[in-house]
Amino acid sequence: MSDLATADAPDGVPFAETIDAPASSEAGSEPLNLDAVMRIPVTIQVVLGSASMQVANLMKLRRGAVVQLDHRVGEPVDVVVNGRIVARGEVVIVEDDASRFGVSLTEIVGLQSKFAE
Repeated sequence: MSDLATADAPDGVPFAETIDAPASSEAGSEPLNLDAVMRIPVTIQVVLGSASMQVANLMKLRRGAVVQLDHRVGEPVDVVVNGRIVARGEVVIVEDDASRFGVSLTEIVGLQSKFAE
C-alpha cells in the first residue's frame, strides 16, 4: 500500500488518500482506489471522415465549397479519445435540443472486457 497526501482537486473534492495496490495477484486483495483517476477530464472527438488535398486546392476553398469525406452517409462515425478509437456510432439529433448533434454508440472498440471485470 502506498500513501498519498490528501490534496483538494480544483472542484474542491479531495483526492483519494490512499491507493491499495495488491502485492501479488492473491484472491481477496483490495482493489485500487481510482476515484482521482475517474475525475480526470478527457476530450472526446467524433470523426465524420477525412479528406486529402493539395495545398493549392485547399487555398481555392471558399464559403459554400463542399469537401468530400471518405465516409459515406449511414456509415458509423468514430469516437476518439486521446487519439484512439474507443467506439463507433450513428449521428443523431439530441431529443432535448434539436439544434445539437449527438452520437448513439453502436460498438465499443478494444479493451471493453478488461473494464467489465
